[in-house]
Amino acid sequence: MVDPKALQYPTISFRPILPSDRQVLEKIHSDVFPIRYESEFFQNVVDGRDVISWAAVDRNRSDGLDDELIGFVTARIILSRDSEIEDLLRPSGSEQALLYILTLGVVEEYRNRGIASALVREVIKYACNLPTCQAVYLHVIAYNNPAIQLYKKLAFKCVRLLYGFYFINGQHYDAYLFVYYVNGGRSPCSPLRRLVTVMVTYIRSALKSVLGKVSKLEERWSKWPKHRDSSRCLAKSHLRRNEIIQDTDFECV
Repeated sequence: MVDPKALQYPTISFRPILPSDRQVLEKIHSDVFPIRYESEFFQNVVDGRDVISWAAVDRNRSDGLDDELIGFVTARIILSRDSEIEDLLRPSGSEQALLYILTLGVVEEYRNRGIASALVREVIKYACNLPTCQAVYLHVIAYNNPAIQLYKKLAFKCVRLLYGFYFINGQHYDAYLFVYYVNGGRSPCSPLRRLVTVMVTYIRSALKSVLGKVSKLEERWSKWPKHRDSSRCLAKSHLRRNEIIQDTDFECV
């Protein structure tokens, strides 16, 4: 139980996540995220093995837990050539890097106090101090509106919609890809390229809508015995085409 007095006047500070934080870290992840993280992930976080982390703690707690996690963010440095946003970055002759946010969470009692925003700003500040870093980026599940609004408020750009990116409990969910450029990493986007991108995006969206309607019609036809076999083949063909369109859909911002 969090001290009500501490909640009224919290004094938030940040530090790296430590091995002693593991139990609380696992619990918060379990409470916040719909997916289960492997034990190896938590071990890498607390050991600082290829993972950079920030823990938020409330120094004003009077219950003896003034060093216990009430929020966190984890991130990893990735080479730009190994990332999915290399085409959105400024070309460079030297090896460039990105900072990818893995997880971000705050315990329920401390939400809506700007702690998540402060944690993300710590990541951005770290990235800005890395001369080779071109951007901070992350994925957000499409139904997580609070997170989407948070990143937009922090000036992240939504650059892509990834269809079926997450697979949770037997169901696919779309994701948004957000980017925050640092150190001049943004790729120049000419007016012509912007126009072409908008046109391509519009055409893809229209084609996707048409294919969706065709698929629904074929599903109805499949209920008729005399057309069952042929309609299934057509439906699968259109589904494959639809997946290709979805995987390549993006917006230049």
